[in-house]
Amino acid sequence: MSAHVKEFAPLQYDGPVESILCNIPFLGGITDAQRELIFSYFEVGHYETGEFIARKDETPSHIYIIKSGSVSLVLGEGDSAISKRQFSEGDSFGEAALLSLVNNSASFVANEPCELIVLSRRALNELRKRDAEVFCHLMVNMARELARKLQYTDEMLLNLEHGGHI
Repeated sequence: MSAHVKEFAPLQYDGPVESILCNIPFLGGITDAQRELIFSYFEVGHYETGEFIARKDETPSHIYIIKSGSVSLVLGEGDSAISKRQFSEGDSFGEAALLSLVNNSASFVANEPCELIVLSRRALNELRKRDAEVFCHLMVNMARELARKLQYTDEMLLNLEHGGHI
């Protein structure tokens, strides 16, 4: 399945944007100059309630950071769809799919009008060519964040195994 085309605009920096991006785990431990370079690659997009941000089986194209609103990670489709996790302001998602080079295994849906800060695969590749050290730093940080998200999933599964609920 091919990805739907969404128009994104350059990200305008203001106090709320700066405070959100400075708290994103995969952006941790970088210098001000590195942060400025990375931030220059970000764009922003708007999604309406119920709009798919990314669909199962699509080729992943972006990492998303929620500036406002909330998003559900949805497994399955139609009547069998279940919401696995809710993401809210300041959360990021899409890293695993983008880095794994396989199609999305789940969908992300806007629970309400959302404004998302996005970093495209194309932008990451440009950053890699422009500054390999900064790119490597981001990759190490993303690996750490993905390990934390995997741990979260493991804990959910253990909870279910012991009679709990998601």
